[in-house]
Amino acid sequence: MNYTGPKVKLSRRLGVPLTPKAARIMQRRPHPPGQHGKTQKGRRKRSDYGRQLLEKQKLRAQYNIHERQMRNYVARAMRKSGITGEVLVQLLESRLDAFVLRAGFVNTIYAARQFVSHGHVHVDGRPVNLPSYQLKPGQIVTVKEKSRRMPLVQESLSNAHPPAYVTLDKDAFSAQLARLPQPDETPILCDLQLVIEYYSR
Repeated sequence: MNYTGPKVKLSRRLGVPLTPKAARIMQRRPHPPGQHGKTQKGRRKRSDYGRQLLEKQKLRAQYNIHERQMRNYVARAMRKSGITGEVLVQLLESRLDAFVLRAGFVNTIYAARQFVSHGHVHVDGRPVNLPSYQLKPGQIVTVKEKSRRMPLVQESLSNAHPPAYVTLDKDAFSAQLARLPQPDETPILCDLQLVIEYYSR
């Protein structure tokens, strides 16, 4: 699936709001796009593979990552001890761009990737511009001094309500990954078991 098109249309197709604008529109139009979106007519019941594929696409879209990246994350999760779905979420949530979003420095995963790539954040005092950078518990991410006046940051941070595994200091424009999360603490919307089944075929 191509993730470079309009984000609202993609959100409606997947059933997951990927941006605040998509969330607002989906409240009024929760059905998929297209002339048959409102009805069940013409829609086939999804096969097991179809349901697995959809959940995989949902997860990929919420982290804005390529298929090869997702396969690598799943492979890493399978090699580690513990429940594969939980480990997978911990790996994805430890990405720097995902953390920047969770902390509330920006309001979409797309903005988070760009924000990191353009060098607006430091990790433990050092500049890092790699969105896939893997954070470890205890590390602190700080918005660069010159970037703190950006309207995007100011607005997003004023409305920030990070999950329990993120410790946010709004005054210091910094956040810490306090610990690795459990899947039910994260705001992701998908069936992780079906995702694992897809990649285990």
